[in-house]
Amino acid sequence: MGNLDEICLRVVELSRQIGEFLMEEKHKVSEKNVQTKGKHDYVTYVDKTAEKYIVESLSKIFPPAGFIAEEGTSNKVGDTYNWIVDPLDGTTNFIHGLAPFCVSIALKRDDDIVLGVIYEPNLDEVFYAWEDSPAFLNDQPIDVSQTYSLDNALIATGFPFYDYSKLDAYMELFTYCLKNTRGLRRLGSAAIDLAYVACGRVDGFYEYGLKSWDVAAGSFIVKRAGGVISDFSGGDNYLFGKEIVAFNSKLHNIFMKEINRYF
Repeated sequence: MGNLDEICLRVVELSRQIGEFLMEEKHKVSEKNVQTKGKHDYVTYVDKTAEKYIVESLSKIFPPAGFIAEEGTSNKVGDTYNWIVDPLDGTTNFIHGLAPFCVSIALKRDDDIVLGVIYEPNLDEVFYAWEDSPAFLNDQPIDVSQTYSLDNALIATGFPFYDYSKLDAYMELFTYCLKNTRGLRRLGSAAIDLAYVACGRVDGFYEYGLKSWDVAAGSFIVKRAGGVISDFSGGDNYLFGKEIVAFNSKLHNIFMKEINRYF
């Protein structure tokens, strides 16, 4: 394969192109364009068109790789490499004309993510990293926060929207966080939540019920920015295990003690 840094920068440019398309279309989408994939899980022609272009472009950038793509545009499976693609993370925000929403693209080699790109077009911000690189925001290196106590931490989360099996435990932890942190934020895009952990805007993020395309790029960027990622048990099954905890290294163990009280 080519150099990962060169591939990453080409994906950065691709993500910007897709972001331009999203911004062009965001005022054109109406309820008649919205389809329901599952309970509170929506898709529009914008998601599908964007993913088709992404798959076609990535196939030219790195032909050997297969795809794990939210809208199922490609069924190609790579022997070693697979792109994990979310053409529009934050579709509900997008439908309602709210920010943020973003493009999220990651490259998986065997079991490991080796490249991640997230582009948020409303603020024209692209977060990215590749194997052994720093994490970047618009060409500037970024790091997770240095906050060391939950009392001073701002935490992002996402509300369960289709899987309510853990709702009671989630609400108990939510209540704890309301009382014992600087605040909670629900932005509506897990990829952006993770990008904001990576650049230190929030100190941590947790959620359950997410898919691999929601977290693949963001979790990798957080790691390259010095953060710690795990599932709710403290293990590494966060990519496909539908549980994720992402904090700076000072807070991760502290927050895991609270997670373990409720889950």
